[in-house]
Amino acid sequence: MNFAQSIKLPTPVLLGVAVVAVYIASVMSVAVGPMDISFSQSLSALLPGIQNSDLPAHVNMIVQQVRLPRTLLAIAIGGILAICGTVMQGLFRNPLADPGIIGVSAGAALGAALAIVVFGSLAQTYPALLMFGTVPVFSFLGGAITTLMVYQLGTSPTGTSVTMMLLAGVAIGALSGAMLGLLNYYADDQALRDLSLWTMGSLAGANFSGVMFGFVVLVILGVLFYRDAANLNALLLGEAEASHLGIDVQKLKRRLILLTAAGVGVTVSLAGMIGFIGLIVPHLGRMIAGPNHKVLIPLATVLGALLLLISDMLSRVLVAPLEIPVGIITAVLGAPFFLWLLLSQKGRI
Repeated sequence: MNFAQSIKLPTPVLLGVAVVAVYIASVMSVAVGPMDISFSQSLSALLPGIQNSDLPAHVNMIVQQVRLPRTLLAIAIGGILAICGTVMQGLFRNPLADPGIIGVSAGAALGAALAIVVFGSLAQTYPALLMFGTVPVFSFLGGAITTLMVYQLGTSPTGTSVTMMLLAGVAIGALSGAMLGLLNYYADDQALRDLSLWTMGSLAGANFSGVMFGFVVLVILGVLFYRDAANLNALLLGEAEASHLGIDVQKLKRRLILLTAAGVGVTVSLAGMIGFIGLIVPHLGRMIAGPNHKVLIPLATVLGALLLLISDMLSRVLVAPLEIPVGIITAVLGAPFFLWLLLSQKGRI
C-alpha cells in the first residue's frame, strides 16, 4: 500500500500539497544566498508593479536578476530531469534506469562540450548561438545517440537486460569522460571555464531567456509524456502484453527515447550535468502515490522541482560565501540512495 492510499489523500490534494511545497521552497530560494538580504527585503523586491525606492539598488538587482531566474530555472530543470527519469524507468521496467546512470547525460554533455569548443569563438559576438542553437542541438544529438546505443546493447529478443544497460552506460560514460578530457586539453581559457561549469552542473548562469526555454520544453514534454501514461502503464505488464493490447511497443520506445534525449539535452545545455534527480524522484513518487503514470508523471515533475530547489539552496549556504556546484550536491544525495537501491535489488538484476 502506498502513502496516498494509506492516508486516503485524493490525487488533486496530493498534487496540491506538492505544489505548495514547491512554492514555499521557491520563496525561500529567492531569499537565500551569500549576500545578507533579509526575507522581507527579498519579498519586497519581488512585488510586481511596485517601485521599491526604499530598497538599495543592488538588492533589487540581486533578487530580480540573479536569484529569481536561478530559482525558476531550478524548477524547470528539476521537472525535466524527474519526468525523463520517470519515463525511462517505466519504459525499461526497471528502477535503476536513469539518464545519468546509463550514460545519457554524459553523452549529452559531450555534445554540449563539443559545441562550446568548436563554436566558442563566436559566443562573444552571438551569445544566443550557444544557448539556443548549437549547444541544445549538439546536446540532443549526443543524448539521442547515447540512448539508442544503450538501448540497442541492452535489448535482445528476450527483452531488455538492465545489467547490459548499466554496463553499456558505464562504458559510454567512460568514453564520454575521456573525450571531455581531450576537449579540456585543447580548449582555450574561456572554453575551459565554460566546460568546467557544464561538467559539474550549475545554475549560476541562469537568465530569463534560459528560463523561458526550459519551461517551454518542460510543458511540451509533460503534455507528450502524459499522453503516453496509459501506454506506460500497459508496458509495466510486459512488452508482449502491451502488444496484445494494441500498442506498437517499438514505436512507443523510439518516441519516448527521443523525447527523453531531447529533455536531457536541454537540461545539459542550460545547467550542465546534474545527476540522480531522475533516479531518486520516480521512486519517491511511487512510494507516495503508486505506479500509475497518470499520477506519477505530474507528481514526479513537481517533486523534481522541489528536490533541485532544495539542492540549489544547500549549494549556496553550506560553504557561503563560496558556492558548491549543484551537481555535486545532487550526487552526494543520490549516490547513497543508489547504493541502497542496488542492495534492495540484489538477486533480481
